[in-house]
Amino acid sequence: MRPLPQLTPANEWFWTSGADGLLRIQGCADCGVLVHPPVPICPSCRSRAREPRVVSGTATVIGFTVNQQQWLPDMPPPYVVANVALDEDPKVRLTTNVVGCAPDDVHIGQRVQVTFEHQDDVWIPLFEPTGETTDADLVGEPTLPTPRARLSDDMFEHKVVLSGIGRSAIGRRLMRDPLSLTVDACLEAVADAGLDLDDIDGLSTYPGYSPSGISEGGITTVEEALRIHPTWINGGGDIHGPGGAVIAAMLAVASGLCRHVLCFRTVWESTYSALRLGGMPGGRVAGPLWEWRAPFGAMSAGNWIGMNANQYFHRYGASRETTLACIALTDRANAARNPAAIYRDPMSMDDYLSARPITSPFGLYDCDVPCDASIAVVVSDASVAGDLPKPAIRVDAVGTQILERVSWEQGTVTHEPQVLGQSAHLWTRTDLRPRDVDIALLYDGFTFNAISWLEGLGFCGLGESKDWLEGGKRIAIDGELPVNPHGGQLSEGRTHGFGFIYEAVAQLRHQAGECQVPGARTAVVTSGGGTPSGVMLLQRDGV
Repeated sequence: MRPLPQLTPANEWFWTSGADGLLRIQGCADCGVLVHPPVPICPSCRSRAREPRVVSGTATVIGFTVNQQQWLPDMPPPYVVANVALDEDPKVRLTTNVVGCAPDDVHIGQRVQVTFEHQDDVWIPLFEPTGETTDADLVGEPTLPTPRARLSDDMFEHKVVLSGIGRSAIGRRLMRDPLSLTVDACLEAVADAGLDLDDIDGLSTYPGYSPSGISEGGITTVEEALRIHPTWINGGGDIHGPGGAVIAAMLAVASGLCRHVLCFRTVWESTYSALRLGGMPGGRVAGPLWEWRAPFGAMSAGNWIGMNANQYFHRYGASRETTLACIALTDRANAARNPAAIYRDPMSMDDYLSARPITSPFGLYDCDVPCDASIAVVVSDASVAGDLPKPAIRVDAVGTQILERVSWEQGTVTHEPQVLGQSAHLWTRTDLRPRDVDIALLYDGFTFNAISWLEGLGFCGLGESKDWLEGGKRIAIDGELPVNPHGGQLSEGRTHGFGFIYEAVAQLRHQAGECQVPGARTAVVTSGGGTPSGVMLLQRDGV
């Protein structure tokens, strides 16, 4: 039994369309453009007139992943999650399952035809092979988008510094109250900045209140514990990745609303799971994230990103050995120097390739490590830089502009979505260039995320990682561009972006212990394993 979508007036026509064996997609009644997922306005002509449009149901596979992980009790693996482009408009895609063939027979360019699986009052559109294959490139070669021009030379980033960092214990199944982890990190960050709690006049976090072990309860819970009466608060998921909480704090400080903002991020997924506080979704699913994915068993970001990774491999002739392994092995080698890292044992290429498959092309060591931890960062007015007990870290620029579809399937499918746009935006706000960066802290929820950021930021061209990496030599801690010297989320633990900010500050202060990159003065920090995302360019004070 698949998770079924909750039928609403906005979506019922789609999920019941298959009753007559026909696939229907929203069409604009004025200009004829097809739109998916359904929205109440045409993104092309802005007409509000829309209608279900019968389409042929013939499509082409442009991305896929063979899922090997048991996410749902009634959907045993292996099964194929695929992104298919419709014949009527290849820019209109559906996440679906390819059925009617062995999972290993699914491939890019495979021609497929819709078939429907009827459960209760829902007709699930699945696709089965027609026996044909096309060499046509229905995706197109990706290019870096063009951001808006900078509005002013008055840069808000230059009005702030990162003044303090703090971190709780990091580990698997610490069996601690997540709020206690948050308090540990917050108190350490405030003290690290040479401040008292009374100095803090702002709080910012990601994603705010959230279930499933990825929040301690948000702003309200932390304020109830600390009682600091902030002038400004921020907490939510629709910002520029987890690090967007820090970028929002910069804006608040630069505007004069606050002087010292305490930013924090807490995860306790390991303990949450061990205590059996959650479970797989039951009943009907709803909302833009789950409605179009859960019915097909695409329960993990690994499934969504894996489809893009396989499109990347097909397009550029890359492989796990030439790209993804370089990230995983480099992270693990670096983590051996980091006493806080969860995974520190040496890992060979054989270890990497023989690990349990999760969802192609990802194996176990392509996936970050769920953990319990909290990390905090203090953003302060730049005027205090000379008074801090430790070197101030300045913000040279941020990249935030959304230049791609905010979608896992409809826009960018050659790289991780929401990487190319924010990366391009970053370089419009600084005179620095990739060659000026000493360290890259690249989000690695999955190995392919880091590959996408590496290329998006221009350290090499799109599709060029397999050669540029030189088997990992270029990104080693003593290489041309050290990447994730602390071990990243793949080995240190999944702290959802804040661990990279913590490491960047420690590196630029030259206080990163055995993980220290000698002479590091400029670091790029990416944030987000999906949509939206953000990126920051940080420098040691006095550069």
